[in-house]
Amino acid sequence: MLQLVDFIARNRFFLVFVLLEIFSGWLIVRSNSYWGATYFNTSNYYVAKTLAFSNSAREYTRLGEINSDLANENARLNALVATLSQKNAKDAPVGYVPDSAFNARFTYKVAKVVDNETNRTNNYITIDKGSADGIEPDMGVISATGVVGKVRFCSKNYSIVTSILHPQFMVSSKLIRSNEIGTAKWPGKDPNFVDMVDVSRYTKVYKGDSAVTSNVNAVFPPGIMVGKVKSVTVHPDQTFYNIVLELATDFRNLSYVYVVKNRQLGEQETLKQRLGDRR
Repeated sequence: MLQLVDFIARNRFFLVFVLLEIFSGWLIVRSNSYWGATYFNTSNYYVAKTLAFSNSAREYTRLGEINSDLANENARLNALVATLSQKNAKDAPVGYVPDSAFNARFTYKVAKVVDNETNRTNNYITIDKGSADGIEPDMGVISATGVVGKVRFCSKNYSIVTSILHPQFMVSSKLIRSNEIGTAKWPGKDPNFVDMVDVSRYTKVYKGDSAVTSNVNAVFPPGIMVGKVKSVTVHPDQTFYNIVLELATDFRNLSYVYVVKNRQLGEQETLKQRLGDRR
């Protein structure tokens, strides 16, 4: 307290000068309409700037929450799109009506990527959801832009995903324009590109065409983006094209993914097992 009194005493003339300047400015603003309008316009401008900065800072601190909300909304929309695409399949014959259980067999759960490999020969991804969240091995994993991989191992709170950037991972894919089905697999080189094999050279393949997951797939819903045709080559003695796809998913910037559960997969696998036992 004594220091404050001492400060005021030592700087009393300067403080009186500042107070008089403020009082003079107030009188000018009050008595002159031009300067009054200028003052209020200027003050409103800087107040608006300050509020905008404050709101931006507040929104920045909530980005994690906002991203999580968007991921959950995307999961809901993915389930809805999968249901509608099955119900309104363009290639279904007249008279075929899939039941509601088949339409809604895929469900989605949001997970956050906590570790991601892209530069190894065999690449894996770690997510923050495990068996406690209903995650099981062999479930498909996608991103907001396309196919990511398949769950391999689960602990209580985490899961290891075999990335599409793994030579042993393959996914049945279909070219949109030519309607040809092949298999997408990574050749173990560039993390931005995969090969699409087993597409007959006697059909027309278009550069830039989209490759999506096919209907011949129990792990992924049909229509999930895999990539776009980057190049198409064929040798005279080959029966199939050499197709290179540019991946739809940017694996270097993965943040949230969606674990896909086929609720009828167990039934399908049981039937296959019974068939195998009788052969």
